Amino acid sequence: MGEVFILITMAVTNQPGRFEPSDFQTGLCDICDDCGTCCYGWFCFPCLGCSIASDMDECCLCGINMAIRSVYRTRYNIRGSLCKDYMAYFFCPVCATCQLKRDIDRRKEQGIF
Repeated sequence: MGEVFILITMAVTNQPGRFEPSDFQTGLCDICDDCGTCCYGWFCFPCLGCSIASDMDECCLCGINMAIRSVYRTRYNIRGSLCKDYMAYFFCPVCATCQLKRDIDRRKEQGIF
């Protein structure tokens, strides 16, 4: 007798991951949440970028661009898009970099970095 096979395929719209979808833990302009990080960013922006790159085991030159923010968002399932990352870095690279550093520091405190 003949056998009939049925194949069902489904598109995966949400990739499985370790972290539930979330937002950054501070806002883009929440400079008062961590004045030290903001001063660090405003007065030594390249140094802050190197600190972020070091935290993420990346090359020091990678810390002050939107690509590292996108990698971080993907790794921790943070809502957003490449377009939003680009706009944040285009209009205020210091604010975007400080926000990223604040989020990294908070995740370290929570033990999830």
